[in-house]
Amino acid sequence: MLAAAFPPVHQEYLLQARQMQALSFAVHIPLVCFGIAFPAMVLFMEWLGMRTGDPVYRTVARRWSRIVLALFAIGVITGTILSFEMGLLWPNFTATFGSVFGLGFAIEGFSFFMEAIFIGIYTYGWDRLSPRVHFVSGLPIVITGFTGSLTVIAVNAWMNHPGGFRLVGGRVVDVDPLGALFGNSMLWSELIHMYIAGYMVTGFVMAGVYAFCRLRGRWTRYERVAMTIPLTIACLAAPVQVLVGDWIARVIAVEQPIKLAALEGLYRTTRGASEHILGWYTGGQIKYGIGIPHFLSLLAFHSWNARVTGLETVSASQRPPINVTRLSFQTMVGIGTLLALLGLFYLFVRIRRRRLPLSKWFYSAVVAAGPAATVALIAGWVTTEVGRQPWVVYHVMTTAQSVTGASGIPVGYTVLVITYIAVAGAMLWILRRLARSPLDLPGADAPPDSTLQPA
Repeated sequence: MLAAAFPPVHQEYLLQARQMQALSFAVHIPLVCFGIAFPAMVLFMEWLGMRTGDPVYRTVARRWSRIVLALFAIGVITGTILSFEMGLLWPNFTATFGSVFGLGFAIEGFSFFMEAIFIGIYTYGWDRLSPRVHFVSGLPIVITGFTGSLTVIAVNAWMNHPGGFRLVGGRVVDVDPLGALFGNSMLWSELIHMYIAGYMVTGFVMAGVYAFCRLRGRWTRYERVAMTIPLTIACLAAPVQVLVGDWIARVIAVEQPIKLAALEGLYRTTRGASEHILGWYTGGQIKYGIGIPHFLSLLAFHSWNARVTGLETVSASQRPPINVTRLSFQTMVGIGTLLALLGLFYLFVRIRRRRLPLSKWFYSAVVAAGPAATVALIAGWVTTEVGRQPWVVYHVMTTAQSVTGASGIPVGYTVLVITYIAVAGAMLWILRRLARSPLDLPGADAPPDSTLQPA
């Protein structure tokens, strides 16, 4: 009934508009992970240097701070594109609900400018500030990274579970921005899930760089320190993410039952519903999948014979793309499970044997873990956003009702792809220049205390 208040928009390029937005999110979200987690890792490394007096920690932190600056600059480009897309591609959404979620983007903008100021102070203050003042100047970077991403995630949680307003004749009235953004029942599970993912992606990507160095035969104390800390953080986060994922599944089962049905491909409402691993949804059933009886009910409601709502309860037009949602969800879960197992193995060796693993397969796995964690991150957001379709604001406004009626989307799509290719090339060039910069650290080439074993 609420959705009927908005007239449909004639737009033959709706799919392209959705693809443009999806492309921008896929490019920007890994950078958000680094904005969330990387400044904290840099500060932790600097704190270790201050506490121990070891110059290796300070050198690692100083070199990493340049990466923070470079990735922030790239994030400015991709984030600005996203901001313009919100208004240009989905004008009915922003015009109708801007008064509800506008506070979130205002806080995000303020956080962005504060972050930019202190990144500049921190990066260029290594030789100009005392060690304590320099360390303190990095704290606002961590705080603003948190507040900026918090508000954007709050807006997304509101889109999945809208509240804090009333809709009268297609107009939003009685707006409560604070209640809408921070009183949302889906906020905290989504926020914690994203923050743990941020530390996993950042930790595994950074560790993978230095694990690759070890496989290539360069393994000094500098590489060991630079790999061990992010790897330990990521390996601690990965098993915890499995538990948080279980929490989110139970929230979705209550708040978005059709999304849960799409994740499984469950057509009929069922008690003791089965979970299928792999498979393809067609004709109202999963084919070629491996079924586990009662497992979906157990995961969603922690009850063996719990009733799970099926896709049959809504019309076909109100169901998300089933196979896209299912495959993205299973990709996320599959990779996340493997990363958790890798993390547990690493922690076992570190605690039980008090050393790093020695086998080549482990360091090869660490190298692969960075790209794999990024794929899982993007797959998770595909699950969240595609699984909400056809709604841009759940059960209030459809994506088709919010899209622009402009005709220039194919041209914009082409320009967007070219822009991202250029940005990716520039980012790789900058990061390679930073990686090849001289390592000004006496004794950094001292060999470590272990060598690789073939298995």
